[in-house]
Amino acid sequence: MAEALARLHAGDVLDAHSAGSKPSGVINPVAIAAMAELGYDLSTHHSKSLDEIGTQEYDAVVTMGCGDACPFVPAKHRFDWNIRDPKGKTIEEVSHIRDFIDTKVRELANELCRVQSR
Repeated sequence: MAEALARLHAGDVLDAHSAGSKPSGVINPVAIAAMAELGYDLSTHHSKSLDEIGTQEYDAVVTMGCGDACPFVPAKHRFDWNIRDPKGKTIEEVSHIRDFIDTKVRELANELCRVQSR
C-alpha cells in the first residue's frame, strides 16, 4: 500500500519501491479492497522480495517494524513506521492501516522534497 500511496501522492517526485524480507508472493486481497476505496487498483502490483529492488543507495528506506527480519538496505535516511501487518485483518482495520500509511507517505514526500530543494 505504501508504494501505491507514494505513486498516488508523489509519483512525479518520488520513485517508490516496496519489498519484503519474506514476501508471500500474493497481494493481500483486503489491502486490494482498501486501496480500491481510494480508486487505486492494487491488484496490478505484485509481492516483491528485497532481491528484486536493487542494491543502490536509496534516499529513504522505511521499515514497517520488522524486528529481527530487517535486512540492511543502503539509504541516506531510515524510518521505522511500526505499521501493523494487515494480514488477517478486516477491511475496516486495513483501511485504518492504509490511512496511517497515507499520512506517513505524505509527510515523508513533503520532507524529502524540502530536503532536495535546499
